[in-house]
Amino acid sequence: MESKVLLLVALSVWLQSLIVSREGLATADRISGGRDFTDIESKFALRTPEDTVEDTCHLIPGVTESVANCHFNHSSKTFVVIHGWTVTGMYESWVPKLVAALYKREPDSNVIVVDWLSRAQQHYPISAGYTKLVGQDVATFIDWMADEFSYPPNNVHLLGYSLGAHAAGIAGSLTKKKVNRITGLDPAGPNFEYAEAPSRLSPDDADFVDVLHTFTRGSPGRSIGIQKPVGHVDIYPNGGTFQPGCNIGEAIRVIAERGLGDVDQLVKCSHERSIHLFIDSLLNEENPSKAYRCNSKEAFEKGLCLSCRKNRCNNLGYEINKVRAKRSSKMYLKTRAQMPYKVFHYQVKMRFSGTESDTHTNQAFEISLYGTVAESENIPFTLPEVSTNKTYSFLIYTEVDIGELLMLKLKWVSDSYFSWSNWWSSPGFAIEKIRVKAGETQKKVIFCSREKKSHLQKGKSSVVFVKCHDKSLNRKSG
Repeated sequence: MESKVLLLVALSVWLQSLIVSREGLATADRISGGRDFTDIESKFALRTPEDTVEDTCHLIPGVTESVANCHFNHSSKTFVVIHGWTVTGMYESWVPKLVAALYKREPDSNVIVVDWLSRAQQHYPISAGYTKLVGQDVATFIDWMADEFSYPPNNVHLLGYSLGAHAAGIAGSLTKKKVNRITGLDPAGPNFEYAEAPSRLSPDDADFVDVLHTFTRGSPGRSIGIQKPVGHVDIYPNGGTFQPGCNIGEAIRVIAERGLGDVDQLVKCSHERSIHLFIDSLLNEENPSKAYRCNSKEAFEKGLCLSCRKNRCNNLGYEINKVRAKRSSKMYLKTRAQMPYKVFHYQVKMRFSGTESDTHTNQAFEISLYGTVAESENIPFTLPEVSTNKTYSFLIYTEVDIGELLMLKLKWVSDSYFSWSNWWSSPGFAIEKIRVKAGETQKKVIFCSREKKSHLQKGKSSVVFVKCHDKSLNRKSG
């Protein structure tokens, strides 16, 4: 009996020494070339097209065989996805969707998901502080890949969401050689709006930095997404403050359909839209959404910024043209509420004329466009003011590709069905021409009244304008 006990004790001692020696070897593996990688807390999971959901294989800085074990493709580009702050301590549902979309677009690439969940689920200010350490981890990993395997940082594209965007920026600022690109997906605002460039995402952090701002609502520093431009190209879809489909009505519908478990989606809807816009750009490459450079969203709403001259327009998302201006260019566009998000932008310009001076404020109109491919009817728009003998410019957009414009109809909508102001007399203006510029094609079309002038009356039927193609008509109306 005693001999059996002694044998068991000896066996357990031997096993313990084996485990210790193996741990020692693993630690030694992670101290290669005089560099210590043991303080890296972030994990680097190389996901596969077959399994976009689970972190089944990790690339471990300092452990060279981990790269071969995970079948890393040394001859292709690498996407590094960095998540943001998390309440649950788990990956959010967008992560596998983005991984799958990246692989669909670039089947031979490597898509690495950075796991910093334990640091990301602290109180927000603590997690925000951890972005520096996460950035250091990512930079160390990229430098190790470059040193150990001669993998060029120029093949690396970092994609960071919310706090992850700033971690990506810090990583880019610390690598020995610059990474090719960083995409900031609605970089976090609190703690970063007034931070200096080394502590947040900035244009210096990669050869090219593009940023999507989708939830910049509220005062600076308090908005969930950062308001100021922090890249070479900063795009503000729908003005950047709020996204279509993320309103309270939509929220109630989501709760009714899916229960209270998805309440957090209401808060994140506009914030997370940045990711889904990028996913859309990966999956719908033949129809990229176009954004337009503009000094303000107010000028954009007037349709004054639909020019593509001198890099004034660009594609949103993956196929963006890498324009590096001296200062960041703010760009704007409209989108739909669901994927595919692309819409078609038009500037409409017209002059209201009349013999008597007349002014109305906050007037509702509808415009219908007819083209060679399709039509888009009753597009609503509001003009803050309409006055006699003044020209107005405004932006409209449609989800439908109309083709080449042929005809349009214009209607001045009454205030209500029983509007007393329209009971005895209906106000009206004469309109001779309507000028339309299509943002996506850059084509300008002038529409003329079938008579010399059309009389647009509030609450009455639509007036029709056709494409001016007769030179004598153009001369006459000019």
